[in-house]
Amino acid sequence: MQTHFSPERLADPATKASESIIRTCVHCGFCTATCPTYVLLGDERDSPRGRIYLIKDMLENQRKPSVQVVKHIDRCLSCLACMTTCPSGVNYMHLVDHARAYIAQNYRRPLIDRIMRGALQWLLPHQARFRFGVRAGLMARPLAPVLARLPGLARIVPMLAMLPAQMPRRATPALSAKMGARGRVLMLQGCVEPVLRPEIRTATLAMLTRAGYQPVFAPREGCCGALVQHMGAQEAALAAARANIDAWTDDLAQGLVAIVVTASGCGTTLKDYGHMLRDDPAYRARAVQVSALARDISELLEAGDLTPVPGRTLKVAYHPACSLQHGQKVTEAPKLLLAKAGFEVVVPAEAHLCCGSAGTYNLLQPAIAGQLGMRKAAHIAALGADVLAMGNIGCATQIGQRLALPVVHTIELLNWATGGEVPPALAHHFNTRIPA
Repeated sequence: MQTHFSPERLADPATKASESIIRTCVHCGFCTATCPTYVLLGDERDSPRGRIYLIKDMLENQRKPSVQVVKHIDRCLSCLACMTTCPSGVNYMHLVDHARAYIAQNYRRPLIDRIMRGALQWLLPHQARFRFGVRAGLMARPLAPVLARLPGLARIVPMLAMLPAQMPRRATPALSAKMGARGRVLMLQGCVEPVLRPEIRTATLAMLTRAGYQPVFAPREGCCGALVQHMGAQEAALAAARANIDAWTDDLAQGLVAIVVTASGCGTTLKDYGHMLRDDPAYRARAVQVSALARDISELLEAGDLTPVPGRTLKVAYHPACSLQHGQKVTEAPKLLLAKAGFEVVVPAEAHLCCGSAGTYNLLQPAIAGQLGMRKAAHIAALGADVLAMGNIGCATQIGQRLALPVVHTIELLNWATGGEVPPALAHHFNTRIPA
């Protein structure tokens, strides 16, 4: 694609990088077939190709973002299916991240939007605050019909629908002080996952220990930065990345086999730290090191041997999260591990299309997210599976509220199949008739 950026504009490193990405696009349109919003809405401006044109015009001419441009950029899920499809290798992820940061700096959103986005940025990346928010939401949920009729508060109702039936109990599994035969792995603790699904951490630690690793935590670790990055808060995302690198410096110096991630949205961001901090001489080298060490839990376990316990076989529908299959290009490892563990693995139709979760997307764009969620749930229900497995907490929350099947993390099934505890969602769904 031809561009006409001025030398002054290209003096900005971020703009120069975006100009290079735009020039890579040959506007072939292959991306439109796999873009969820284009599939739903049929509007070229809601396709990657259309958004690239909008971003090009905005950045090239230093335009103040218009309401229409912001609307179409906001509708992007950042599912990155377009990057999997693109024959030219357009790095749409970095381009749309820059566009969102530009919008955040140059566009004043309506008051309700500012309040909503500010509340999410304040709440979600902090475990203690998020836990408080979940408790408050559970108390407010009976008022949902009233809130739905109040202008300004109606947008809270989709959030209340995503909350669990009751406050999950905190999990405090003990870490082994014994060095594992396969070495030390730092486990990313996360923000939302430990509050909504603490059983995922418990299963992961048990599985890592059984596989011969010594899992460790970094007490000063915080949010990976993904949630604020997708809302255009670039400086907050970079600050989160720097804070984590500082928190992990001692562990990096002592030697790590991997930094293990169980929420694939976080994994995509960790693997991008090297790019995010490429212009920061104080952090660049360590950021590259972190990105090289970051591993989804399925990647780490793929090469190992699994010894399944007899009788623990189910038909498992596997949902490949966009951040795992498109963002990290991890497509086969989870399915192969489930098959090794003795499960029958089936994958739904349109597995490449996003479920509508996409970080905070289902909170900020509930109508489109709801359509995508129902579409995904219908394809999964058609499989006739016993359980749905996936590797991302956001997808579990989005699909779980629309599906009668029990929803678990892939690692919970692997842990159970190799001698660990039955996943709570399975025990509750089948009234504890699952073999222990």
